[in-house]
Amino acid sequence: MLRVAIDGPGGTGKSSIAKMVAERFGLEYIDTGAMYRSIALKTIRENISPDDEAAISEMLGTTTIDFSNGQIFLDGEAVEKFIRTNEVSMAASNVSRHACVRAKVDALSKYIASVRNVIMEGRDIGTAVIPDAEVKIFMTAAPEVRAQRRYDQMIAAGKTADYDEIFRDIQQRDYQDTHRDLNPLRQADDAVLLDTSDLTIEQNINAIADIISEKCGDISCDGPKSEDMQ
Repeated sequence: MLRVAIDGPGGTGKSSIAKMVAERFGLEYIDTGAMYRSIALKTIRENISPDDEAAISEMLGTTTIDFSNGQIFLDGEAVEKFIRTNEVSMAASNVSRHACVRAKVDALSKYIASVRNVIMEGRDIGTAVIPDAEVKIFMTAAPEVRAQRRYDQMIAAGKTADYDEIFRDIQQRDYQDTHRDLNPLRQADDAVLLDTSDLTIEQNINAIADIISEKCGDISCDGPKSEDMQ
């Protein structure tokens, strides 16, 4: 079994890098942040306040989340294209404070990690979700760099973007994520710190590949591929 846990704040490139590393090592990529974003999207659609834990808990009783072919499905709907806005990002940070939300996402994440070879990324993977992961990495980058990356992504996608607004949102989310009472964002004691501020995508991929190889040797090649564990 090979489980790679990648944690870190938003905008470090965790998602895109983890996907590419997953392909290289034959792992299944799991974006736990997308689960929180999907829940946040549903609260927005149903006009539920992010502070109303009782209403959110009731909503979760009829909420399904699944992954298939690199897509995340909320109640059977592919929602990847709807969950990457600043509004959903901030809502996700707010709803993730609630124990009921974290319990649902953690339970699904832990189950997936128990039956598949995965690379799983989020905010508390190495500290709470799979603390016994074979490889733990904490990715970080300067806030200015992360804001510029998010800005460039939005412009490239043809969306309207304001750098200053994105920078403020990143600072606010960093504060919320690191100061919440339940499983705050922090580097696990045995995680390898990787600062991506000055690294290209290829350098990031190679750095993580080197960490996996150093930690596990050939385990990633010997273990069953994710498609064999369905």
